Amino acid sequence: MPQPNQHYLVITALGADRPGIVNNITRHVSSCGCNIEDSRLAMLGEEFTFIMLLSGSWNAITLIESTLPLKGVEMDLLIVMKRTTWHERPTMPATVWVQVEVKDSPHIIERFTDLFDSHHMNIAELVSKTQLSQDSAAPKLYIQITAHSPASQDAESIEQAFEKLCTELSAQGSINVVNYSLHEDKDGEQ
Repeated sequence: MPQPNQHYLVITALGADRPGIVNNITRHVSSCGCNIEDSRLAMLGEEFTFIMLLSGSWNAITLIESTLPLKGVEMDLLIVMKRTTWHERPTMPATVWVQVEVKDSPHIIERFTDLFDSHHMNIAELVSKTQLSQDSAAPKLYIQITAHSPASQDAESIEQAFEKLCTELSAQGSINVVNYSLHEDKDGEQ
């Protein structure tokens, strides 16, 4: 929730993984008087990356902007920062979660992101990982996607399209659709 006189900064960092990186950065953020509103961390190859949304007073955000680049140099991290504003997320009446396991090849992830785009859904999170399979010489691609629909959608439509795409790609997949507006109507609330 936005606070009066709060300022916001998105920071992204990338560098070789080693113990203590997260602790050093979060300690520095705290020492500057900033709060971590949201964050994502990941290992990609041998690289560590994170993205954080920070909040704080104008002075706190200015302090982190001026000191974090030096901290990044000390830790051999590439750091990018950008000021932003609070953004109230619109109510999303439907949320869809999918998990997919498929033989890896180019354009697979694109096919699934296109599926959500064609159903006017906003992708909130996408996680993918390629791994060698023990039962096959071909690598397997594992995909997890969470998407939201800003408008009431027919859940059956996205489910059918997902199943059709999985069949076409010889993929194993599962889909879970939660339509919050239907739950509210059934409960008689809101």
